[in-house]
Amino acid sequence: MLPATILAKKRDGHELTEGEIHFLVDGFCSDKVADYQMAAFAMAICINGMLPGEISALTGAMVRSGDKLPRCSDRPRVDKHSTGGLGDKVSLILAPLLATCDVDVPMISGRGLGLTGGTLDKLESIEGFKTQLTIDESTKLLRKLGVFIIGANAKIAPADQRLYSLRDVTGTVESVALITASILSKKLAARLDALVMDVKVGSGGFMKTLDQARELAQSLIRVGAQSELPITAILSDMDQPLGAAIGNAIEVNEAVDVLQGIGPPEVRELTLQLGANLLSASLEGMSRDDAITKLTNHLDSGIAMERFEQMVVAQGGRPDFPRPIGSELMIESPADGWIEKVDCELLGKAVVELGGGRRQKKDRIDPSVGLQVHCRVGQRVKRGTPIISLHCDKRLHDEYRSPLQNAVTVSDQSVKCAPLIIDQLG
Repeated sequence: MLPATILAKKRDGHELTEGEIHFLVDGFCSDKVADYQMAAFAMAICINGMLPGEISALTGAMVRSGDKLPRCSDRPRVDKHSTGGLGDKVSLILAPLLATCDVDVPMISGRGLGLTGGTLDKLESIEGFKTQLTIDESTKLLRKLGVFIIGANAKIAPADQRLYSLRDVTGTVESVALITASILSKKLAARLDALVMDVKVGSGGFMKTLDQARELAQSLIRVGAQSELPITAILSDMDQPLGAAIGNAIEVNEAVDVLQGIGPPEVRELTLQLGANLLSASLEGMSRDDAITKLTNHLDSGIAMERFEQMVVAQGGRPDFPRPIGSELMIESPADGWIEKVDCELLGKAVVELGGGRRQKKDRIDPSVGLQVHCRVGQRVKRGTPIISLHCDKRLHDEYRSPLQNAVTVSDQSVKCAPLIIDQLG
């Protein structure tokens, strides 16, 4: 087989065989298929999509590109994954929280894609934190603490690690097939007993409409079932940032607030709901109500925060919080009224442009860059009320003052707020 022939076949909208898909993925990992060819493959998938059988084959090929994690205890093994959204720091909270509830959480996460931040980039804003561990190191950590958060690497889903970074800089993020294969290649390599998906819906996520979000959730649930991995999905609102903080260090600080029993209520609520899905699915006799009670107690008692600090230390980090962030510029509401809209795309682009995200594959992240959005859709504000704080190099404040003020629309009529949780599947 020739890579160019397969690329042309998918370019023209034809179904690929399992063998053709495996040939491309295997060749990509062995450097027989070049980065530019795999980028072209990703673009063809974005344009023409994939049938369910193709998505399953792509997922299987990406799992097969590396090793699987060994089982190291009799505890149920669970995980949560988000499709990515502005200000989504739930993984940092939920992973250690779940680990205090008699389950193991081997979380294999990703970096920022497009305008949305990545869990690994956030954790690396903690001095010394290592997101790359060997299988032996991660297994020992799971046995000791019941949790780790690492990235795909040369051993675990290496095809995803390489393709992930290409997608971020080639405009090939928003694809049901690629998102499904990327997520499940990591989760199947972790040998999970249950997975909950947080599928974001709205302008701040990759799925802009409810129909797109449902399509992705159903794709994940279907491929998971074919691989004997039970998956449930929560569809959550992303027409505004989750919580106040957007960035890397600044999101770590907000996650720590929630772990300490404070922080934005919407972040806490989504964390509890996602965790309840997993505990009720994996612990015999536990209802969702019982699970929420248990998770709430572990947040409020400080047990979850203690486990987070233990994980940070075990992965080489220094648990010094809050993490330092850039110089603050406060932006105020230009009028009295109600918050009608928060322009997630504008906010996300600002963070990327300032160095808080990547425009090219090898860009370095500035963890101190970030935003705080002090208002929620439907909230009443007065002229002069702080609505956004920008944190970056002070010399850039004037350049971003006006654009960021335009990121929030104030209406003179009351506005209804969308629900945080829109639907549940699975």
